[in-house]
Amino acid sequence: MRRRLTIILYVPSVLLLLVLGLAYAESTAGAQQQRVYVDRLADASYLVRTARQSLLSDDPSVVSADLNRYHHVYGVRAAVVDASGRDWAGTGLDATALAETEAALAGHRSEFRKSFLPWDVDQIVVAEPVYDGGDLLGAVVTVSDAERLARDIWLNWGMLIAGVVLVLALAVVVADRTARWVLGPVRAVDHAMTDVGRGDLAARIPSSAGPPELRQVVEHFNDMSDQVERLVRKQQQFVANASHELRNPLNALMLRVDALVESAADADREDAEFVRAEARRLANILDALLLLADDAAPHVETEVEVSEVIRGRVESWRQLTRGRPIRGPEPARDPARAVVGTTALESAFDAVMDNAVKYSPAGAPIEVSVHTDDGVVEVAVRDHGPGVPAQALGRMTERFWRGPQRTGVSGSGLGLSIASELLAPNGGELVLGLASGGGLEARIRLPRNGDGP
Repeated sequence: MRRRLTIILYVPSVLLLLVLGLAYAESTAGAQQQRVYVDRLADASYLVRTARQSLLSDDPSVVSADLNRYHHVYGVRAAVVDASGRDWAGTGLDATALAETEAALAGHRSEFRKSFLPWDVDQIVVAEPVYDGGDLLGAVVTVSDAERLARDIWLNWGMLIAGVVLVLALAVVVADRTARWVLGPVRAVDHAMTDVGRGDLAARIPSSAGPPELRQVVEHFNDMSDQVERLVRKQQQFVANASHELRNPLNALMLRVDALVESAADADREDAEFVRAEARRLANILDALLLLADDAAPHVETEVEVSEVIRGRVESWRQLTRGRPIRGPEPARDPARAVVGTTALESAFDAVMDNAVKYSPAGAPIEVSVHTDDGVVEVAVRDHGPGVPAQALGRMTERFWRGPQRTGVSGSGLGLSIASELLAPNGGELVLGLASGGGLEARIRLPRNGDGP
C-alpha cells in the first residue's frame, strides 16, 4: 500500500516537473537566441553609418577596414551590398543569407527566427538596410556561426536536467516519507487487528503521528477494542458460572444413574447402562463446549479408531430413533485411525446425525459410511431430505444460520457450526454437499497424520 501511495504522490510531481522543465528549456533557448540576435543587430546598426559613407563616396575601402576588423575580433562575417544586391565590401556572403539580404534591400529589417532545438540553428543572419534620407543605398549583412550558441544552450539544459534529477530524487524521498506518515496509523491498525484476531484482546494502538482523520480511526479502534474486551470478559465469566452451575446437577445426576445401574434388574440393566453412558458423554460434551466457548478447543496427539466410535454412536442413535432406518457403517477393510479427540468426533457426528434426523422424512433411510482416502478418514452421513439451495451450502456452518424452509423445525442453528469448530483444532473439517437423487451429504474429514486434509 505504501508503494502505491508513493507512486500516486510521485507521478504528479514528475509530470509537473517535466512540464515546467520543458517550458523553462524552451524559454531559455529562445532567450539566448534572442540575446545573440540583439547583439548582432546592434553591431549591424553601428556598421550602417560607415557603410552609408562608403556607398555615398563610392569607395568600398571606407567600410572594408571596419568589416575586416569586426570579423577578426568577433569571428562574425559581415558584408555590405549595394541597392542592386551586388557585393560592395566585406568578407563575402553565401546562399544562407540570401533571404535576409533580399528583405533588407526591400527596406525591411531581417526578423528573428526562433528555434527550440539548438541543432536546428546553424547560422544567425542579421540584415539591416542602409538609407540616406529616404533613399535606400544598400544593406549591411552579418552571418554568425551558431556553434557557441548551441553549446551555451546545451550547457544550460544540462544544468536544468541535473536540477530536475535532483528534485525528482528529493521528490521520491518526500513522497515515501509522506506515504509512511499517512499510512503509519493504518499499519498500526492492521497489526493490532492481527493481534486481536490471534486472541490478544489487550492489543491497543499507541497514539502516533499521521493525518487527523486516521488518528481518529485509531482512537475509535481502541474504544472498540475496549468494548470487545469487556464483552468477552463478561462472556468468559458467564461461561465459568454456567460451568459451575451445570456441573453440580450433572454430577448429582451421574451419581443417581450409577446407583440406578447397580440396583437395576437384569432385564433393565442394558437400558440403565445406556443411560449412564449417555450421562458420561454429556459430561464430556459439556467440557468440550466450555472449551469451545473459551476459544480453547482441545488439540490431541493420539489416534482413535474412527469406525468403532461411529458404530457406537450409530447404535445409540438407533435406540433414540426407534423405527428410523439407519444403514451402515460397513466394517472397514483397513484400519480407519485418525488424529482426533473422541469427544470432538462423537459431538460432530451427533450434530450431523441430528440434522439428518430432523430434516429426513419419516421412514426415509439415513446412510452412514466410513472409508479412508489419500491419508484422510472420511465419515459420510447422507439423508433423503429436501436438501438446501446450492448457494446456501457455504453458510450452513455459520452460527445461528437456518434455511428459510426450516422454520417449522426446532433448533438453534448451532449444531453444524459447533461440529465444524470442534474438528478444526486437529485439522479436521466438515464438508457439506448435495447428494445425487436429493438430500444432503455431510462428510467429516479427519487427518490420519494430524496435519489436516
